[in-house]
Amino acid sequence: MTAGLKTIIYPVKDIARAKALFSALLEVEPYADEPYYVGFKDAGQDVGLDPNGHAKGMTGPVPYWHVSDIRGRLTALLAAGAELLQDVQEVGGGRMIASVKDADGNLVGLLQDA
Repeated sequence: MTAGLKTIIYPVKDIARAKALFSALLEVEPYADEPYYVGFKDAGQDVGLDPNGHAKGMTGPVPYWHVSDIRGRLTALLAAGAELLQDVQEVGGGRMIASVKDADGNLVGLLQDA
């Protein structure tokens, strides 16, 4: 079961420029501002900037489906023909993420909060 799309992560090459652009767009300051990740919250949406995204195979923004059982959903996606891009990984505070690529090359992210 999912709780819907609540997070989108953008791969960026220049985190300072991307942070300025999204600050102007969303008219909020980031809640997380680290060299490895900048995160914004606006209208129930989490928008992240990942300066290492391109190196991880991200070709564009990745929507993250919030799920209650990340390992179960990942197993189901792989059984349905998805290609593993990133296995389940904790990214802090008990939050876990994973990502796959579908048969058309679209990236699908999974996110489970602690």
